[in-house]
Amino acid sequence: MNEELQRSRYSDEELAEFEALINEKLESAKEQHIFYLTQLQELSENPDSKIKGLDDGISTSENERLTTMANRQKKHIQHLENALIRIKNKVYGICRVTGKLISKERLRAVPHATLSIEAKQSQVD
Repeated sequence: MNEELQRSRYSDEELAEFEALINEKLESAKEQHIFYLTQLQELSENPDSKIKGLDDGISTSENERLTTMANRQKKHIQHLENALIRIKNKVYGICRVTGKLISKERLRAVPHATLSIEAKQSQVD
């Protein structure tokens, strides 16, 4: 790990490994986004969802929940796509605060991370 912290960037081989991981997560995120959008469309097209009263409140709540989930997924997709751009530019995995390499463990858990654990924790304090 000390070797990781002393280097200025990840190797092309390591970047390729992260790129594969991100592409996999991106595909899954896009599928999930489509699912939410489809659910929203079905909810708006279903004539039964137009019934007034208690059902109206439930369908509004469900509509808001699905909209929120779709928006979160869209933001997640954007973060992953930005990570792919950083890989292409060979600056992926470099903390935007400290300038040091973000640990591989962190990047595997959160592949779109732009902050090291150290920088993230200093933001909270």
